[in-house]
Amino acid sequence: MNYPNGKKSLSNASSNSTNQTFSNRGMTLEEDINQTNQYYLEMDLAIIHKKPTPIQIVKVNYPKRSAAVITEAYFKQASTTDYNGVYRNRYVDFEAKETKNKTSFPLSNIHEHQIKHMESIVKHGGICFMIIRFAFHDETYLLEADKLLPFWYEKEADGRKSIPYNDIKQKGYLIPFKYQTRVDYLSIINQLYF
Repeated sequence: MNYPNGKKSLSNASSNSTNQTFSNRGMTLEEDINQTNQYYLEMDLAIIHKKPTPIQIVKVNYPKRSAAVITEAYFKQASTTDYNGVYRNRYVDFEAKETKNKTSFPLSNIHEHQIKHMESIVKHGGICFMIIRFAFHDETYLLEADKLLPFWYEKEADGRKSIPYNDIKQKGYLIPFKYQTRVDYLSIINQLYF
């Protein structure tokens, strides 16, 4: 059966969808984090927001007087990390990435300017980390910036291309899935910093 909006019902979905657990069904990592952040905000636990990517608008089309459509725009500058804010009087800054890779996280998913930004946050006493979701394993990890940086510099020195899944399991922290806080990273921050 097809729904009016064109989406297929679960019975028509591909066979891999049956392998997914409830925690990841139909949600991307970004959506899960945004929902979690909204809950944190509503409960007055933390103020964490997704950073907008700065763009330069070049052309705008005005098909109607009341409507404007951006037809051409460019990124003004490279973005730093995805999220930042404040929790318990501490600055929090993090990047979020999702991979379908089973055995490793590709370092090509991170950019040098993001690494430099993370180093600055750590240097100035902020809480900085990366949230990595392994879609195949349906697991999401928090990897502190100071544990991520050595992998990056090995890439620079000897051409390392990825961080093994087992290293992330060992050095990172599995983020618990909860109904309202799908990516409850504050529970990990509480263990590490408070």
